Amino acid sequence: MENQEQKLHATNHYLYYPDEKNVPPYLAYGFRPVFLLLAPYMIISMILWGLVWSGVINIPFMNDTLTWHVYEMLFGILTAGVMAFLTTGLPELFPGMVPFIGKRLWWIMVLWVAGRLSFWTIDITGIWLTAILNLAMLGWLIWFAKDAVLDRLQRHASLGYVLVTIFAIEVWFFGSKLGFAQTDGMEILKVALGFIVVLILLAMRRVNMEAVNELMEDKGIDDIYISRPPVTNLAVFTVIIFTIIEFLYPTNSALGWIGLACGASILAITGDYILKDKNILNQPYIWYLAPIFIMLAAGYALMGWDILNDGSFGINHFRHFITSGGLGLAYLMIMIIIGWIHTGRHLTSNIYTHLMVLFIIAATLMRGLIPFFEEYISELYLWSAIVWTVPFMLYIKVFFGFLISPRVDGIKG
Repeated sequence: MENQEQKLHATNHYLYYPDEKNVPPYLAYGFRPVFLLLAPYMIISMILWGLVWSGVINIPFMNDTLTWHVYEMLFGILTAGVMAFLTTGLPELFPGMVPFIGKRLWWIMVLWVAGRLSFWTIDITGIWLTAILNLAMLGWLIWFAKDAVLDRLQRHASLGYVLVTIFAIEVWFFGSKLGFAQTDGMEILKVALGFIVVLILLAMRRVNMEAVNELMEDKGIDDIYISRPPVTNLAVFTVIIFTIIEFLYPTNSALGWIGLACGASILAITGDYILKDKNILNQPYIWYLAPIFIMLAAGYALMGWDILNDGSFGINHFRHFITSGGLGLAYLMIMIIIGWIHTGRHLTSNIYTHLMVLFIIAATLMRGLIPFFEEYISELYLWSAIVWTVPFMLYIKVFFGFLISPRVDGIKG
């Protein structure tokens, strides 16, 4: 009877599953093809960047390699991560929304792959093709998320609004590269990073609510985890203020204090893990999720410290605590949590999941702390890139069998 109730509860989100015939497991739900492609792409792209930076292969990237590198690590990966999150989460959040599967899912993945190919061949195919394909991908995601924006209760509308803002920033970036805007591309990407962090903070509040409560239910912990909106909203507010001030007044010392405020407000989110009645700080997934906010907080705090310290010039290194650390770990945790729960399995931790998180943290420390170990700069560049790819190799080993197989509980999706 208990198994029947669990199965009935699990099928509540799949009442509107499309009646499409002969759908292979890898196209049975939005997250499956995304993760099957994203993990190898993380590895391959990092290897390619290593070859580019070391001079082994020559891809000029319109003679602005650094800017395009930042673009791809932000937008190329973002669109895949957001697609997995939205196509998996929105049908659950809005009953009646039809899951995106089968042939339609196949074609949208073709669009993402085409965007990546156009990026790596941009010196041959040109900026216009890259712009059209990548903007089309993000535009489709906004269209898919329209139910969240149009929801009368506005429960998850913030996700849609931030996505629209990020789309406008990407248009601005391509406009700059095509000569329609005069703003420096790298400065636009710094703005993009700020709003991507906002999107991650909003998404992680929802991921925390599902994952932590799922974990407590599995462990028989009689309590409820609530990710408090005011705490997240304060962090979002300070990040937006930092982003705006950095764009308008990058040399103003006030930006340093705002960076410290960002660090403090983001770090405060980890206080939600301290429950009134039960202790969950000894649970592995708390150890996995909390470092996302710690890395983001460290990035902003260190940038703030750098701005206030005239003798330090490591702000772009410290920004990797946000990108390689916070964003990288957020993407990885979404891949892990969805990989367990949405293939019909219980949220599980093991030596592989421990190592995935530890390698991301180690790679981030190697990359972000270069200003303190400049005599080893070449070695740290190389080894941080290598170590950062290891978690995605482990992900392939642990989860790919799940992603190409039907759910173990027999439910569609």
